[in-house]
Amino acid sequence: MRLTTKGRFAVTAMIDLAMHAQHGTVKLSAISERQHISLSYLEQLFSKLRRARLVGSVRGPGGGYILAVSADEISIAQIIAAAEDKLDATQCSSKANCHNGAPCLTHDLWENLNKTINDYLGSVTLQHILDQQQSEGGGKIVTFTHIH
Repeated sequence: MRLTTKGRFAVTAMIDLAMHAQHGTVKLSAISERQHISLSYLEQLFSKLRRARLVGSVRGPGGGYILAVSADEISIAQIIAAAEDKLDATQCSSKANCHNGAPCLTHDLWENLNKTINDYLGSVTLQHILDQQQSEGGGKIVTFTHIH
């Protein structure tokens, strides 16, 4: 099982946005520079995040992006889902047809792992990550490259 680049970058970009949004709107070019994520890739991700109503955009000079709701109302699971990424440990995409149309011997094991991961990511908010960063790393952003 692997969290794709799409999901990882979406989470990283949202954490960066949340860290810098206290000063007003945040430009994608600034996130791109700080996080070393392609600007065109960020534009695609933020289009999805905006459709999911996790971010809002402000046009014109001084424009950029802001959080659409407070950081304590946005879970990591919501961000990953908005990026159209899905963590799935099963071989059958949770359809239970992995062994000649029936569940394989380990299907329930992998389904339970999926549920545990989704429950955990649903319980972690952007605010939790921000608080953790302030107490541990002085404002550095976790990029979640360690999740596989």
